[in-house]
Amino acid sequence: MHISDFDYELPRELIARSPAEPRDNSRMMVLNSTSGNIINSQFRNFPDYLQPSDVLVLNNTRVIRARTRARLERHDGTSRQMEVFFAEPAGPHLWQVLCKPGRRIRPGDRAVFGDGQYSGTFQKSLGSDLHLLKIDSAEEVLSAFGEMPLPPYLERSPVPADDVNYQTVFGVHSGAIAAPTAGLHFTSDILDAVRARGIEIVSITLHVGIGTFLPVRSDNPKEHKLRPERYEVSVSAAEALQAAIQDRRRIIAVGTTTLRTLEFLMLRDGRIQAGSGLADLYILPGFRFQAVNGLLTNFHLPKSTLLMLVSAFAGHATIMKAYRRAVQAGYRFYSYGDCMFINGDA
Repeated sequence: MHISDFDYELPRELIARSPAEPRDNSRMMVLNSTSGNIINSQFRNFPDYLQPSDVLVLNNTRVIRARTRARLERHDGTSRQMEVFFAEPAGPHLWQVLCKPGRRIRPGDRAVFGDGQYSGTFQKSLGSDLHLLKIDSAEEVLSAFGEMPLPPYLERSPVPADDVNYQTVFGVHSGAIAAPTAGLHFTSDILDAVRARGIEIVSITLHVGIGTFLPVRSDNPKEHKLRPERYEVSVSAAEALQAAIQDRRRIIAVGTTTLRTLEFLMLRDGRIQAGSGLADLYILPGFRFQAVNGLLTNFHLPKSTLLMLVSAFAGHATIMKAYRRAVQAGYRFYSYGDCMFINGDA
């Protein structure tokens, strides 16, 4: 296995820089993972591809306004401007933060926000421009100065519409630093249509962290380490999902974050159990899936861990062929782009 096995050519004009309007107006490629058959459809037809016995699983995380600007004040009296990206909480009044530029930050240096109303003190470097920041007022800082953390490939600053567009309609638990993008296509009407078919909807939480988008720097993907992300599964969700597995009903995951959480639990415990913790499952071709039978997902970056995951789920050759077809057909790619439903019954 080589990182180049997960590369493909994507014209820049196919990178979606804004969502479909309305959001359920996006295109959807329906891929049969067994036969490789492809149907070009629309997301608003998604309920028609589900069976009444299916269980649809959503990730109900919400994106925080994680990107801020601050002034670095050093011990030697010098200062400069920098970006401080609040990646994840690390304990009481402690946050892991990505800083740009992130070099030459020393313990005891301060990050000062706004006109000096708020500040934090750096504790230590965690490597790769990641630092531990002690700050008593993180929520106030993010509320006052934070921006929606749009992916860099959008090549634009956030606009007020992103406050709505970069959140799912079903997100309730704040903590992600990137949207679970497969969920962005859903509207309340689509969810109602799913329920009208008798399909059970279950929600779990995985707060998307920096591990999802950190690049794979090794030529051998197996040498890459995936950073853990925080998850929570309620008692009612665990009971519903375990019952579906026992009854051999299909579990349809909305997004790779949902799939990774469920497969992490199955691999660790042999069942879906309620609880919270850190999930770090890194899925490569050859992985044996135990929980998820269908996957709704967006089109992912070349050489990314997410492209490796969908290659494991549908087959490497099948996915790479489907991506070439998507490029030829003019599908829109990445976070605000179109979607793919990997379905055994296409």
